[in-house]
Amino acid sequence: MNSNTFRMPVRRSAAAATVAALAVGPVLLAAPAAHATGGEGRATAVVLRTGLDVSLLGKTVNVPVRASLNEVEAPESENETALSVKVRGAEDGEPVDILKADVATSEATVDEERAEGHVNLVKARVHVPGLPLLSLIEVEKVTSKALCAVGERPVAESDVLGHVTVLGKRTTLSAGGRTRVGVPKVGEVVLDLSRTTTTSRTAAATALELRVKVNPLDLGVAKVDGTVTLAEATCETPKGTKPTEKPTAKPTEKPTGKPTERPSERPRPSAEPGDDDGISTNNGGSTPTQNLAETGGGSTTPYIAAGALALVVAGGGALALTRSRARSRG
Repeated sequence: MNSNTFRMPVRRSAAAATVAALAVGPVLLAAPAAHATGGEGRATAVVLRTGLDVSLLGKTVNVPVRASLNEVEAPESENETALSVKVRGAEDGEPVDILKADVATSEATVDEERAEGHVNLVKARVHVPGLPLLSLIEVEKVTSKALCAVGERPVAESDVLGHVTVLGKRTTLSAGGRTRVGVPKVGEVVLDLSRTTTTSRTAAATALELRVKVNPLDLGVAKVDGTVTLAEATCETPKGTKPTEKPTAKPTEKPTGKPTERPSERPRPSAEPGDDDGISTNNGGSTPTQNLAETGGGSTTPYIAAGALALVVAGGGALALTRSRARSRG
């Protein structure tokens, strides 16, 4: 079983300087967060995170307990599988197992199309200083998942499966709500179950968040106040892959002029000649409206020929009459 040990810094008063020097050592992070920068997507996952203030000897020694287990952050891929985390200095210099578990995994993965954080915790027991024989909380199984995929709505899910025991009491948790558990002469724990939030590009899921106030037997031997978070995952959607090819041509621009008239809408030439027997056009006189014979004759040619024939006949008749009169005289 993997184990992580933490040594905590101490703030002490002048009256407790000797006790503090023996009880508290520096902080050692045995399961540090894996961190990477760059990339457009983001994912995080953490099995345990604590923000506790521990007071010893009637507040003469104050020990901040800031610990994390299997905390990872990635633009590509990170994972951790440590099973326990310890702190020193909060209990007469002895290490305290803040968390022990049979399974404790966290994974954060990011590529061009998706970002995902995932946490799985099985048979976990959380302890705080001052309660060496009593677990703050015991859980069968908790999971959290945050998934952000390009083109899809982000998803946040968290589950608490099996029974939960808080300060030695079997507890039924309110689905998606808040549960308060108090034990006389020991303390009080407020639990927020399965908190999830999503936006258009992000998601976050937390299986359990505990607000802790513990003062065993009200003796002030070890007063603990703060928060404990179990199984938290977050993600932010990548921007996705960019197109590899550019358009080969620009869109057609708007026409600069008006469209020409349709042939059917143009005026048609007149079928009959005008009063002056001239040639009419619809384009300034360059195109005749009627076809002419190849000989050059127009539409008045028959009338002229008829007139000429009449004159010929009249002339012939006058000549015959004159000859007839001349014969009768002679």
